[in-house]
Amino acid sequence: MFDIGFSELVVIGLVALIVIGPEKLPRVARTVGHLVGRLQRYVADVKSDINREVELDELRKMRDSVQEAAASIENSVTSGLSQAQTGLNAALAPELPAESGTQPPPPEPAMTESIAKAEAPKP
Repeated sequence: MFDIGFSELVVIGLVALIVIGPEKLPRVARTVGHLVGRLQRYVADVKSDINREVELDELRKMRDSVQEAAASIENSVTSGLSQAQTGLNAALAPELPAESGTQPPPPEPAMTESIAKAEAPKP
């Protein structure tokens, strides 16, 4: 973290022994150790929170791109189906006069008999 060597730690320890004194030095060292531990845990928590937010942001972007692709595919399929339906309706629908109000001709009797035989339950 700070890249402190052993010789630098010895110098810091000697200065602390002279300034603080031998009676208070263990208590001060323990307190400093606790504070450094808390600081390290806090830094680790902040790093993990930042990483989590970055991952969530990436997931949101990916979700949005997938939703856009799905919407585009849905639109293309819908337009293709509507074009196919229009084409089929135009090919299958008989051409009737626009405002004549006439009904299509009734089916022939031979045709209704064959339909009735086909739909009749078989013994």
